[in-house]
Amino acid sequence: MNAPRWEAGADLVVVGSGVAGLSAALEAHELGLRTLVVTKDDAGAGSTRWAQGGIAVVLDDGHEPGDSVHRHVADTLAAAGGLADPAAVAAILADGPAAVSELRGRGAVFDPGPGGLALAREGGHSAFRVVHAGGDATGAEVQRALLAAARDTAPEPLPILTDHLAVDVLPVSGKRCYDTANHSRVAGILVVDGQGRPGVVRARAVVLATGGYGQLYASTTNPDTSTGDGLALALRAGAPAADLEFVQFHPTVLYTGPGARGRRPLVTEAVRGHGAVLVDAAGRRVMAGEHPLEDLAPRDVVSAAIARRMAATGASCVYLDATALDGFAERFPTVHAAARAIGVDPATEPIPVSPAAHYTCGGVLTDVHGRTGVAGLYAAGEVARSGLHGANRLASNSLLEGLVMGRRAARAVAADLAGPRRLLEGPVGDPSPPTLKAAARDLVQRTMTWGASIGRDGAGLAAASDAIDAGTAERAVTDRATGEDAALTLIAQAVLAAAGTRTESRGCHVRTDFPRTDDAHQRRSLVVELTDGALAVRPTDDTEAGAA
Repeated sequence: MNAPRWEAGADLVVVGSGVAGLSAALEAHELGLRTLVVTKDDAGAGSTRWAQGGIAVVLDDGHEPGDSVHRHVADTLAAAGGLADPAAVAAILADGPAAVSELRGRGAVFDPGPGGLALAREGGHSAFRVVHAGGDATGAEVQRALLAAARDTAPEPLPILTDHLAVDVLPVSGKRCYDTANHSRVAGILVVDGQGRPGVVRARAVVLATGGYGQLYASTTNPDTSTGDGLALALRAGAPAADLEFVQFHPTVLYTGPGARGRRPLVTEAVRGHGAVLVDAAGRRVMAGEHPLEDLAPRDVVSAAIARRMAATGASCVYLDATALDGFAERFPTVHAAARAIGVDPATEPIPVSPAAHYTCGGVLTDVHGRTGVAGLYAAGEVARSGLHGANRLASNSLLEGLVMGRRAARAVAADLAGPRRLLEGPVGDPSPPTLKAAARDLVQRTMTWGASIGRDGAGLAAASDAIDAGTAERAVTDRATGEDAALTLIAQAVLAAAGTRTESRGCHVRTDFPRTDDAHQRRSLVVELTDGALAVRPTDDTEAGAA
């Protein structure tokens, strides 16, 4: 294996340049830490820029009368299927107003409304509390503002190393070393550039902010970059993960025809928040009688109802009727353009939609400050399981989580580097690119789509696991594609293992062979760990976040 061609160093390396990564890096820089951001693509290529709906937050200086952080917490817990950590939910949402204020101070511009910012309502919310930008282009504005802030840091721009995939977390001395808190320590990351050239970034701490694993599925709202790299890195480094079986399928993704693959255009939930309704081809309401909130029910409820209606009618999609809405093109320009691109005019005809893989509720198990089970390794944003989402994410809580948890993780790093948990530097372990198990991406995506989408059963999950096992081989990670394939393969097996273990239906995990929720025995998160190359699944214990 080729030795690394170069080596760099920092106090902190942040892997990922979306909302969580840039929030962490900017906060760390302001706290005086030498910080480097590493991303496998260009700095704006991740999931953040595709987020349409907005940021759910109860603003100090402008919110719907009667709304409160307490109500936002209640809505989040109601959507979470009993597995969110109430303390984490309260802490993260309470930090929301300050995080959004700081983002606005960094230059983000949100849509104005009477007396302040315009507020939207989305599924599962009991009030209008979602701020948005560009109508339905909030993520793009957040990404723009954070990248601009990174370029404006003094005395020079925040360094961002693009086109470098993080392929391994390097432990001190090349083996699992333990500090007094009984956690292993990290010494940096190994990266591979677009030409397959390896390099080492030494760091006293690593924050993973790489997003989710939506590319496990053939049809998704996620960009090609969402291959779960950070979660796979954490598992291989010895950090536990949790709630991996809870993959949220967005109910309204533009249906572009049979066999559509890859990223598909999202039809933001805010369209239903403004009065659009779901109907089938015969014009019958899909959500009537399904939930008290009908079309504004939580996403897992709406996606499951659509899936049942499609199965009952043999249709490939349902329709979102927004023809009664005024000013659709101005309010939802992104959705309008996508619909027009397939020949649909939302002003005069319903929009064809179907569910697609959207958001991963689980990830690296962290505390409310982003600390993982490995000293020196932190995680924030969609890659992490902070306790906010539980079994199903409430709409528009994701950008808020990235803003809040990125800042919290940076502060935890600063405290741990300076305080009693000070992370000592040590010799870097074996810096050679690893050899990992990987299956072909197409095999993984096709298998997960038929075996682990909405409506799973034990036989299908077991068959999917066997199919991926059969297609897996050892491959040297010398380029981005191989590293991504290895990450997707490991995460597919982890998701299948967790989904097979949870013999109930809860949140966005729907088992057709176990349709009921088993609160008596299974109201706990499942932890997935990788030990000596084997995945193990266990319930959380009473000391871990999310334990009942």
